[in-house]
Amino acid sequence: MQAGRPSLNIHSTAIVDPSARVAESAEVGPYCIVGADVAIGARTQLKAHVFLEGPLEIGEDNVFFPYAAIGVAPQDLKYHGERSATRIGHRNKIREFVNIHRGTEGGGMLTSIGDDNLIMSQVHIAHDAQVGNHAVLSHAAVVGGHVAIGDWAVIGGVTGIHQFCRVGRHAIIGGYSVITRDVLPFSNTATERDAKVFGENAIGLKRRDFSPESIDALHKAFRLLTRGGLNTTQAVARITAEVGTVPEVEELLEFIRTSERGFIK
Repeated sequence: MQAGRPSLNIHSTAIVDPSARVAESAEVGPYCIVGADVAIGARTQLKAHVFLEGPLEIGEDNVFFPYAAIGVAPQDLKYHGERSATRIGHRNKIREFVNIHRGTEGGGMLTSIGDDNLIMSQVHIAHDAQVGNHAVLSHAAVVGGHVAIGDWAVIGGVTGIHQFCRVGRHAIIGGYSVITRDVLPFSNTATERDAKVFGENAIGLKRRDFSPESIDALHKAFRLLTRGGLNTTQAVARITAEVGTVPEVEELLEFIRTSERGFIK
């Protein structure tokens, strides 16, 4: 929609800033507020009572449920009103009371959400976080500032992820976990008293058509890493020598090598 141009898809009770760019096929429901510098792509739906604040770019075919607050200023004392942004891709489902905060100067100026994610009710995604594609963030998960979540990751309900942590691709984190270090890709990780790795995310990997050979190689790698009685250096050496050049194992080892906060083991 061009600025100032009426649309049958915008409810009469909605408030849309004249500078907002809303696609003709997008829907803005009752009592939504669309602020300045917001762009909404084709067929995206704002159900009701959704609050959007720019700079914010939203792609196509997303659905925002009531009381979501997207692109608002971060809860970071170092933020001083710099013109940072939020970017959301395509086909995401963002449920009730989700809040996603825009970036900061210290974190790259951008909070980004990829494509095809399910972000369940009451999830908090803090400033400068990066969420990939096909991830599931379950009810009331809290994602700290600068966190990176890889593709196909599943975050259990009421889980807290400390700022600057990384969650690798295809990892699953059990509910009520407290994550203070990186979560290995392909892992099944949960908190008892401390967060621990319980092996590869076998069920999730099978569902996503990973080959039996890849899953078996990851199983061997995680067994050496978590149950071999080895320190990390020894485990990495054994995995390199014994498991072979399986791409998923190579990704796991590269993730370990590049971890700055340490990883959950």
